[in-house]
Amino acid sequence: MFLSVLSIELSKIFSKGRSYIGFGAITILVPIVQAAMYSEGEAYFSLFTQGLQQQFSFTGTFLNGYLIAFIVLQSLLVHVPLLVALVAGDMLAGEATGGTYRLLFTRPVSRHIIVLAKYCAALLYTIGLIAWMSILSMGLSLLLFGPGELFIVSNSITVLQQQDILWRFFWAYCFGILSMGTVASIAFMFSALVENSIGPIAMTMAIIIVFTIVSALDAGFIKDVKYMLFTNHLISWRLFFEETIPIDRILLSTWVLGGHSLISFLIALYIIVKKDILS
Repeated sequence: MFLSVLSIELSKIFSKGRSYIGFGAITILVPIVQAAMYSEGEAYFSLFTQGLQQQFSFTGTFLNGYLIAFIVLQSLLVHVPLLVALVAGDMLAGEATGGTYRLLFTRPVSRHIIVLAKYCAALLYTIGLIAWMSILSMGLSLLLFGPGELFIVSNSITVLQQQDILWRFFWAYCFGILSMGTVASIAFMFSALVENSIGPIAMTMAIIIVFTIVSALDAGFIKDVKYMLFTNHLISWRLFFEETIPIDRILLSTWVLGGHSLISFLIALYIIVKKDILS
């Protein structure tokens, strides 16, 4: 029964034009970034490492497919939340907008199953979006630039050997799915609260912006709680590219993101189960 409802919800998602905006945006943006790096990448890399070149001698080139895939992952995961919220925020609010709640809940299927199927459909869409981004960013980047060592400059300089990279990208993409799944969960929760599709998208992005600003503040009481804000962990996929992977920090981020996702889903489930469809 659940799988039947899930297949119906997936067909609903892909019957709407807005569901293809995310895939279309990624299909356009990733090649644009790759084309820009193909034509200006060497100059960009030289400018970026200008200070280091005064202290170290560089031989060969670090501009390769892995570096481009890393740059794409870093840039697009900033914009993907909007693409995810665009679909997840419509899962329940779309039924309210279309006036189909009463028809939906008169089916011989419990509300619990319907809400769970809708939630899983939103998560599967998110997984598909990140998977498509990984295929384009990694596949095309390696085809255009070839493999090589991965040179990363953050708080320190990290150079990862070629044989030590692919598995890191795999887990980074998996963590990206967890991060965007949390965004989808929050949008899904807001979708249960309102009766139009714009509201959940706007509220989700507003929460991300507010939490991001709060995370940047250094006030004493904020320092004590900001590790619990999900926005503080959305880019923890970068931890997989540290020379020694900090397992404790990854586990903390996993618990925080997973906790926000579960709580958001349970709130949405409670709201829909208690919802009066006769009013």
